Amino acid sequence: MTHTLPEHIRTILFNRVPEITFAFWVIKILSTTTGETFADYINVDLGLGLSITSWIMGGLLVLALIAQFATRRYTSGIYWTVVVLISIVGTLLTDNLTDVLGFPLWMSTLAFSALLAATFGIWFYRERTLSIHTIFSRRREAFYWIAILFTFALGTAAGDLISEGLGLGYLFGTILFASLIGVIAIARFAFRVNVVFCFWAAYVLTRPLGASIGDLLSQAPADGGFGVGATATSVVFLVIIVGVAAYLGIKVARQRRAAALDGVVVEPVLA
Repeated sequence: MTHTLPEHIRTILFNRVPEITFAFWVIKILSTTTGETFADYINVDLGLGLSITSWIMGGLLVLALIAQFATRRYTSGIYWTVVVLISIVGTLLTDNLTDVLGFPLWMSTLAFSALLAATFGIWFYRERTLSIHTIFSRRREAFYWIAILFTFALGTAAGDLISEGLGLGYLFGTILFASLIGVIAIARFAFRVNVVFCFWAAYVLTRPLGASIGDLLSQAPADGGFGVGATATSVVFLVIIVGVAAYLGIKVARQRRAAALDGVVVEPVLA
């Protein structure tokens, strides 16, 4: 039975999200950057417009989530496909509020902050934990993905507010959010601040960091960017994401094989 296993073994075998390593954060930041640039590519470069782009990406996200919930444990390719798509949809949520409904960025930032706080509150009330090391049931995973969606939407709104709304520029936004993540890392490792709080704070901040990096690379020099373009930026980062995700998938497969050789039963029990 899974409850008799040591906690670290149970996390490796049955957790529905990957362990938090340096590679995890690399893909997370790159996926947020891709979410920013790919949404711009479909919306602007292909000329499909915001509404059609939103419907297409929303539909793909639903299909990816169905595949994710159908798996019995963390599967690298499916998981990171959901992350990339949810980063795009989170970006589009904020873009629709701003460009279609006319919400000011500060209002979107406050709204998504409130929605994220409410999600965490309900999640903790129902499960008594916000740790991503214990995503063993589909209900916990549902809370997890809702929180992830709101972190991407919030990060987009906050990043656009700093870089565009306040006119501080993409380079300033990149430096600011990278510095804030550095402060969180110091708080965690030097002062032992709560690991769950530090994880979610860093997760939120990687979104505006990734968006600022994406805009800095893709936007024209006249707009404060380096002029690489949305297409080239998206393709390069997607290739890196696929490579690192493949590495993580191989690593997890090796861990599971090692556990099986030690006589550990590796079939999860889902609720």
